[in-house]
Amino acid sequence: MYVHADVVTACKLRQVSGDEQLWDRFVMLHARIEHELTKALQRRHGLGLSEYRALSRLEASHADECSVRMQELADSLGLNQSSVSRLVARLEEAELSERDICEQDRRGIYTMITDRGRERFAEAEPTYRETLRTALDKAAADPELADAVAALRSQAGV
Repeated sequence: MYVHADVVTACKLRQVSGDEQLWDRFVMLHARIEHELTKALQRRHGLGLSEYRALSRLEASHADECSVRMQELADSLGLNQSSVSRLVARLEEAELSERDICEQDRRGIYTMITDRGRERFAEAEPTYRETLRTALDKAAADPELADAVAALRSQAGV
């Protein structure tokens, strides 16, 4: 295949800003970590990553004896209302959560974790934590990602 010299020259001349490089590394790190977490949770527990994260949020609210408004769950997971409704429907079908109507505002729909959901979350949490630690350690050994991992860990006090 013949590539015109002007095209090659133009490609070499484009300067990438420091912010672009930082963002690209962050996106690459995020993608690698998400892939590892998704694979481990699905293989070992039959849970998707969004399902695990939803159970995590619901478990945290259960400790306060609260249910979570669907819109709040959507916001905390970075999902839209439609996606979180489908997610909660899957959790309900598996008997991991249940919906509740707000007595003060009948328009408000809430969801809460069930006993089965708490058990499933407790089983999956060690896998999530171990996989996350291992994936971050692996990424920290990659010269392209080491600084990004160090920055994240320093923010978390790790």
